[in-house]
Amino acid sequence: MSDEPENVTDLGIVDSLAQLSFLVQAALGAVAAEHGLSVVQLRLLGVLRDRTPGMQELAHHLGLDKSSMTGLVDRAERRDLVRRSPSPHDKRSTLVSVTPEGRKLIRRCEAEVERAIRELTAHLTDDQRGTLSLLASALVGHHTPI
Repeated sequence: MSDEPENVTDLGIVDSLAQLSFLVQAALGAVAAEHGLSVVQLRLLGVLRDRTPGMQELAHHLGLDKSSMTGLVDRAERRDLVRRSPSPHDKRSTLVSVTPEGRKLIRRCEAEVERAIRELTAHLTDDQRGTLSLLASALVGHHTPI
């Protein structure tokens, strides 16, 4: 069996990655909306699932300015999804961590995102999914500090 998909027109690197991004963003948006979240709030929880960054580091990861970051964390804090605490290393810095309620929501959303992405790739062979995963990891790893 060939690794080449049957009857596929190559859209080119720009269009294929842009359209893939739209598909993934739509899947993330649907999961986020199901839980009353925006995609940025979902990304916030994704970043916080395995780290406790400072506000500035968090803003860098999410590509937000300070005022947008503050508003985002304020809204998540009001829903008891995150908490702020002073940094033990720098009293001027604030750390953001996920709460137990936020952790429960992260687990639910992770499972739903996984299901949605698997549905997007269901028509691919195992080898094709593996190749796509490696290529995507190479792109992300080269450009993202997360």
